[in-house]
Amino acid sequence: MKIRAGLVGFVAVVQAILLVAHLFLYFTWTFSPGHPVGSPLLLKVALGVLSVSFLVASLLAWRYTGAAVRAIYKVAAVWLGLLSFLFTAGVLSWLALGFLWVAGLPSYFHETVQILFAAAAITGVYGVFNASCTRITRTTVRLANLPEAWRGRKAALVSDIHLGHVRNGSFLRRIVRYVLKEKPDAIFIAGDLYDGTAIDAKRAAEPLSALAAPQGVYFVAGNHEQFGDDSKYLHAIEAAGVRVLRNEKVDAQGLQIIGVPYRHASHTEHFASILQGIGVDRGRASILLTHAPDHPHVAEAAGVSLQLSGHTHVGQFIPWSWMARRIYRQFVYGLSRIGKMQVFTSSGAGTWGPPLRLGSNPEIVVLQFE
Repeated sequence: MKIRAGLVGFVAVVQAILLVAHLFLYFTWTFSPGHPVGSPLLLKVALGVLSVSFLVASLLAWRYTGAAVRAIYKVAAVWLGLLSFLFTAGVLSWLALGFLWVAGLPSYFHETVQILFAAAAITGVYGVFNASCTRITRTTVRLANLPEAWRGRKAALVSDIHLGHVRNGSFLRRIVRYVLKEKPDAIFIAGDLYDGTAIDAKRAAEPLSALAAPQGVYFVAGNHEQFGDDSKYLHAIEAAGVRVLRNEKVDAQGLQIIGVPYRHASHTEHFASILQGIGVDRGRASILLTHAPDHPHVAEAAGVSLQLSGHTHVGQFIPWSWMARRIYRQFVYGLSRIGKMQVFTSSGAGTWGPPLRLGSNPEIVVLQFE
């Protein structure tokens, strides 16, 4: 009962914020001293519908599949991203008005709003296209005590594909094709393969059956697989021939490959206990696959050589990218170090919520070991 009440409260707060944001857009657009703006009723209706669109679409997406639900969700998700840019443009418009008023200069407020809103819309459209252009990111990793057999070998890291109403099987097939083209010796999938919305999990995972690598294909669950019972997702992934790691260690020609799912790595004490139980050999190189870079100090203390994660998306776009960088700091993206351990955090291949990226790119990471 408490969980349900908390969820209702959270939804109410989010919807209230969205309503306020849309009211702000309305008053920004219609505020024009001496120059009334036409069709306010039509604008009210449009913004009123859009203000509840993402909540309605999300509720539908959690329970239903089908072309109509996918279309509604995609439109609502894109609008949510555009809203962020338009809101920023609105704030800049009012700041410009204040500055010009203090300077005693004419403001031409509505013209300023038109220009900034147009720029925001163009930026949002670019963000949609950018989110669909997957890049290959290459990096070299030097690990102490790396087995001689692994020197010069490659591994592919993929995370945050988020299969659901925006990304589907065709997107996953494209990712699989890109990965196989690199001919990696091992493939790591660092969680959030699914978005958590209603989906035929087994059918969505079928493209994974084409993945193959000499040293194996490995997966750990992310938070989106573990919103509830993750069994349907994990069984679907295993049915596609991928090794799901559940708090365990695999030996791949002398290299320790460890997998800890999100739920078991989100709390420091439990995470430390899991790693202690797994038994990391500090005298040998090891790779820890875990979804989020929440507690890298715990993995470093356990003797892990390299942690591979995703989850952050680098915030996808402003202002969320600022928040992500503030939360995860040096571990928000790319290769970093804590003590004797290295961490690589991927920006992910897909998107969550608005299918937009600005200032971050969707990627597949290719790691070269030396």
